[in-house]
Amino acid sequence: MSAKKEGNIRISSENMMPIIKKWLYSDKDIFLREIVSNATDAITKYRKLVELGSASAPSAEEKYCVKISVDKDAKTLTVEDNGIGMSEEEVEKYITQIAFSGAADFLSKYEKAGGDGIIGHFGLGFYSAYMVSENIEIFTKSYQDTPAVHWESDGNSTYSIEECDKADRGTKVVMHLAAGEEEFLEESTIRGLVRKYCEFMPYEIYVNYKGKDDKPVNNISPLYLKNPADCTEEEYKTFYRETFSDYTDPLFWVHLNMEYPYRLKGILYFPKVRNKVELERGKVKLFCNQVFIAENIKEVIPEYLMLLNGVIDCPDIPLNVSRSFLQNDRQVQKISKYVAKKVADALIDLFNKDREKYEKCWEDTSMFVKFGCLKDEDFYQKIKDVIIYKNLAGKYVPLTSLFGAELTDEEAKEGKQPKAVYYVSDENLQAQYVQMFKDAGLDAVHCDNYLDPHFISFMEYKEPRKVRFLRIDADVDEALKNAADENAESKNGEIEKAFTAALKEKNVTVKVSSLKNADIPAVINVDEFMRRMGEMNRFYGMGEMPPQLTLIVNAANESVRTLASLPEERQKFVAEQIYYLALLSYRKLTPDEMKAFTANNMQLLQEYAAQKA
Repeated sequence: MSAKKEGNIRISSENMMPIIKKWLYSDKDIFLREIVSNATDAITKYRKLVELGSASAPSAEEKYCVKISVDKDAKTLTVEDNGIGMSEEEVEKYITQIAFSGAADFLSKYEKAGGDGIIGHFGLGFYSAYMVSENIEIFTKSYQDTPAVHWESDGNSTYSIEECDKADRGTKVVMHLAAGEEEFLEESTIRGLVRKYCEFMPYEIYVNYKGKDDKPVNNISPLYLKNPADCTEEEYKTFYRETFSDYTDPLFWVHLNMEYPYRLKGILYFPKVRNKVELERGKVKLFCNQVFIAENIKEVIPEYLMLLNGVIDCPDIPLNVSRSFLQNDRQVQKISKYVAKKVADALIDLFNKDREKYEKCWEDTSMFVKFGCLKDEDFYQKIKDVIIYKNLAGKYVPLTSLFGAELTDEEAKEGKQPKAVYYVSDENLQAQYVQMFKDAGLDAVHCDNYLDPHFISFMEYKEPRKVRFLRIDADVDEALKNAADENAESKNGEIEKAFTAALKEKNVTVKVSSLKNADIPAVINVDEFMRRMGEMNRFYGMGEMPPQLTLIVNAANESVRTLASLPEERQKFVAEQIYYLALLSYRKLTPDEMKAFTANNMQLLQEYAAQKA
């Protein structure tokens, strides 16, 4: 046996070790991922050498695996593999020279044979363990006929290395945990971290292994690696429940499976939104060769798709030293566009092949689709024809089918307006308007999603010559107007004069028109543009902007027609009552309005009682 040697850990600048120990990763618990990743890399390297005939095949009884053990008494956490192992020379090269990539060296040597599945940068990832350890030992034996090696360092730029009596091929990393890091001596904590960071690693991982009947903590054959044609509906649902701990079945899913021009596999799930307030970010987990990298990385997953749940595994993702962030290069942008395209393709395919299911899912998926359109021009152009809205009859119609013909340049110059699409934002509050539209044979769509105000403005911006949106109470005079009779102008003038005088103290403009429904004496009309401006002001905290209300008085109504013949005092009473009734169909009355309205009703009851007496 050779004599014990001592030396200095070679790093590129002085005082680097304290920085590595404290700041290498944003979350110190990620050290376990790095050590286990190195272990799986070591196994992958050995398997590759066996395939190439450069190493002897293991015995039939031997199973490739990683074993993690916790010893509370000794305050140690150990990770052991039966992979390629290291010689003394390799330990010196890959451990004592921080950030020298063993994986890169291995791939360079065997690049002609291919190196798929090797993900580690053993030098620097290994040192992440010092974030929680005061001392680390390595016991390793190479697959080649060289003595086993024991390496040890307390992380203060010095180490010792000597031969040891380890008999089996592979590497064992023993971490002596520092004071204050006792949480990593809890088996439940370690199991949780393995499930978080290593749940799909390609070799079985055991925690406190006791025998052949033990079950691995991870799943070495996740569903996303299978061919979509070989996956059943129940398998997709089971994988979803196990991966995201959500026992509500997803609406549907998109299986990603691409080999060229880059490798990418995964599954994206559309979850059921339990209520409209619950628009929370989902979890799109990013993996590289089955090793967890991070969640919801915006460079890879478009922002609007982060509302989904899913798993994406892309070996071609360029990673920096911590594997926690991406270099924002063209390759990553292509991956992001591919993911968005596949989601759009899946929605279009469902719309065309199973319209009934598409409509059943729409209430939940509309959030994703509209948000995506607002954020991504390419997504909007691809998906716009399958955006659907429910009409007054309760049937879904494609929104673009309601658009009018595009205005010509000449028509646009003349100020002609594009076709109006009417919408309902609150079916209960706008019930009277809805009924009037139905009675008149007119239609409107329900825009009751909280994204809809932004979305309809976006659609007007995208299609300015094809559509404009008007809330159902915004253009009552034009939409519900009846054909005027020959004497209408003079009659309407008298009615308007009487109402204007009676309501001079109210903040309302009076306009008289003959509406199709003679039963309704009056309705409130609100200018669409001014209402939207007021809503925008409130949204940005810019203060209230009083709405400009117009009282459309229905000249076809009998009560309205007789108003001008009443005494002036009675005109005021009836006009106010008609105004309050119209206001009730538009919004809640203020306390003062409710007080006046109640007083009027009490007076009517008294008059009725007096007549009956």
